[in-house]
Amino acid sequence: MTAHDNASRQVPVVDCALYEYGRRRPGRLSPEAAMEAARTTPGAFVWIGLHAPTADQLQVVARAFALHPLAVEDALNAHQRPKLERYDDTLFLVLRTAVYLEHEQLTPTTDLVGTGEIMAFVGRDFIVVVRHDPSEPLTGVRSRLEADPERLAHGPAAVLHAIADSVVDQYLDVVTALEADAEVIENDAFSPDAGHDIGRIYQLKRELVELRRVIAPLAQPLRDLAERRVPGVDKELAAYFRDVADHRAQAADRVTTLTELVDNALSMALAQTSVQQNHDMRRISAAAALIAIPVAVAGVYGMNFEHMPELRWLFGYPAMLIATVTLVTVVYRVFRRKRWL
Repeated sequence: MTAHDNASRQVPVVDCALYEYGRRRPGRLSPEAAMEAARTTPGAFVWIGLHAPTADQLQVVARAFALHPLAVEDALNAHQRPKLERYDDTLFLVLRTAVYLEHEQLTPTTDLVGTGEIMAFVGRDFIVVVRHDPSEPLTGVRSRLEADPERLAHGPAAVLHAIADSVVDQYLDVVTALEADAEVIENDAFSPDAGHDIGRIYQLKRELVELRRVIAPLAQPLRDLAERRVPGVDKELAAYFRDVADHRAQAADRVTTLTELVDNALSMALAQTSVQQNHDMRRISAAAALIAIPVAVAGVYGMNFEHMPELRWLFGYPAMLIATVTLVTVVYRVFRRKRWL
């Protein structure tokens, strides 16, 4: 066995299949054998899926499909913005994936959205998909397409549409889940009995900002595909890409609306926190005023002077106590009437 054959067997291939006029040829092929069969078989193309390959592993596939080095480098780095680029006759599409992270309770440190990446190299007779976690496996996408040979007969562009459609549908699922979290935050913000944990609101806002960074840049690539500005997309598939673009726009609009709702909840929480602090300061000031009265009286009569009013009066001490209690009571009632206490 040669070193090249050994490297091929170590490639993290999730699946590699040859499709002829939309139907899968039985058996499993190596990337090299699949590409050779696609080039010599009319109406055939290869679909290969890779999961988190290393540089050496991806190079095996890159050589088999003549992928551009710059696109291969982007596929390895896995921290790219959504984009659509063309290298000679090959399209390179980057999709950012989003998954909702289940949690028991929203806290200031709870991660709500996990993001991954899917890179697709699309040629006339092949599509190579590289997936990085966290993202949903594409086995369901492959199964649905294989059950629809008529759609799959459109070639690699049909696979690209199915992947983009699945990713965008996940955006909508994530937004729906975040809307439930936002509803809890909103109810707490407008509830007089609930505590206002501003840290939870900031955390939800950060997650929404991250999700917007995932969704927003995908608008232009989908527009290019829907308007057939790139090769390989026929008129029928362009209509499907327009539908995906519409769903992406819906997700983006819902994220914008959700962000505004969270901003309003944050403003309300800050306002109520400020009101509560003012109320607390009034209570503290009122308590200080009540304490100041006996302190002032005791301070005056605690001075060591011989000539002071009522100093030698028999009822001076009880009179001073009665006057002090009376003043404190009057001030207390005034504060109660003003609702400072």
